[in-house]
Amino acid sequence: MAKQYDCIVVGGGHNGLVTAAYLAGAGRSVLVLERRELVGGCSVTEEIWPGYRVSTAAYLSSLLQDRIVKELKLEKLGYQVDAKDPAFFSVYPDGRHFFMWQDEAKTLGEIAKFSRHDADVFPAYEAHLEKLATVVEGLLLEAPPEFPPAGIGDFLDYLKLAARLRKLGAKEMTGLVNIFTMSAADFLDQWFESPQVKVTLATDGVIGANGGPRSPGTAYILLHHVMGGVAGHRGLWGFARGGMGAVSNAIAEAARRRGAEIRTGAGVKKIVVKDGAARGVVLENGDEIAAKVVASNLDPKRTLLNLVGDCELEPEFARRIRNYRCEGTSAKINLALDGLPDFRALPGAPGPQHRATMHICPSIDYVERAWDDAKYGRPSQAPMLEMTVPTMYDATLAPEGRHVMGIFLQYAPYTLREGNWEELREPFGDRVLDIIEEYAPGFKGHVVHRQVLSPYDLEQRFGITGGNIFHGEMSLDQMFCLRPVAGSARYATPARGLYLCGSGAHPGGGVMGAPGYNAARAILKH
Repeated sequence: MAKQYDCIVVGGGHNGLVTAAYLAGAGRSVLVLERRELVGGCSVTEEIWPGYRVSTAAYLSSLLQDRIVKELKLEKLGYQVDAKDPAFFSVYPDGRHFFMWQDEAKTLGEIAKFSRHDADVFPAYEAHLEKLATVVEGLLLEAPPEFPPAGIGDFLDYLKLAARLRKLGAKEMTGLVNIFTMSAADFLDQWFESPQVKVTLATDGVIGANGGPRSPGTAYILLHHVMGGVAGHRGLWGFARGGMGAVSNAIAEAARRRGAEIRTGAGVKKIVVKDGAARGVVLENGDEIAAKVVASNLDPKRTLLNLVGDCELEPEFARRIRNYRCEGTSAKINLALDGLPDFRALPGAPGPQHRATMHICPSIDYVERAWDDAKYGRPSQAPMLEMTVPTMYDATLAPEGRHVMGIFLQYAPYTLREGNWEELREPFGDRVLDIIEEYAPGFKGHVVHRQVLSPYDLEQRFGITGGNIFHGEMSLDQMFCLRPVAGSARYATPARGLYLCGSGAHPGGGVMGAPGYNAARAILKH
């Protein structure tokens, strides 16, 4: 091995870039190694058809932590987000439609079309979620306490956590327990009566989840998706100018300006561990690079089982990593369009509906049935669809008069009972377009190009085991001090000098940067 770095970051996803930026800012020599020809991981913009720049995987921004944005001065480096307004647009088989706006009065008016009761309680519901989100947000940029606690310092960490929770009232304390254990459907049933209102809110509970709206734990996924914001406004989601790759590129530029070196087209074949400590990496081309510390932005299974290997791990720890659940059930379809969908429920294009996340998921039962298909290894016959048109905010992403549409959908299981995704990919894409056609006649005639990415394709393209967009299920037994497994939730692994800095570490998935930030802090302490 020739030159030795203080730290090598394996994988140039947004979290790895955050880790690199903070380590380089602290004076460490840092090398980021990315297998693909562009950085960003799942947060990228790719010109997959001439003139169309597509956010191929991640497609909306909200969760990126304000502290990271400010400290890395990302807004000076091209990071800009346009908040969606309206936030949501849902269509129903009976011809009705439902908007949710940034303006609360307008939203309450929309809710009242379906239920006066729900309009009356909605402000209290939002206030309740905000209180819960404030508690959880306070834990995002901190390492979890060690579990099980091994010494007096660990017990003190739990006492500090308990002191925070004591500040909550009885209602908020109960609500916090509920949000971590209940299903999204049961949680929303406590507040609302309108099926249309409930299903629109429940979508945030199943995005990326390996479960349906009635699966325990999906209430937390709902909270996870309302913890962010745009320009200081909580709960808003928006489109990054230039696509999601602009987010990653801004972080990469911040890292470079602080002295980090970033290499693309440099896949890592092996993380070298000798005498229980990380020593560097071996690239796919055979080159060896030494480092005192290795931080992996890859998911825990790919890092520890593939790049390190069972032989370097204690058997019980290796068993727990093998049992870490990380199969995905989400798919992404990207479209190039020469016209916008013209919905029966609200004719006309363009309109405010095209600036929103457009839902096709008429009821909780509809979404639950979609999950029923997937849990038995079948692509959903009637999947839940979320459609976005980023060109309504940034026309530079497509040729003049054309549009880009992203369709994020649940459910498409990674493991199929019959067949494989090579056979089922395009028929599944056909089915999705047929569903949209039912609500927006003539839509299929506007499709110029399409790309269908199943969980298998997401795994192959972006290197995420099982195609799980969160690098692992975000269930109660795989969160906080149990993420990815008990005893390794503070970013360090049993191999000295080897750290996890991706979404498989606390606090989990989404383009938030928190795992990368926390991992950098952990590394700098040692």
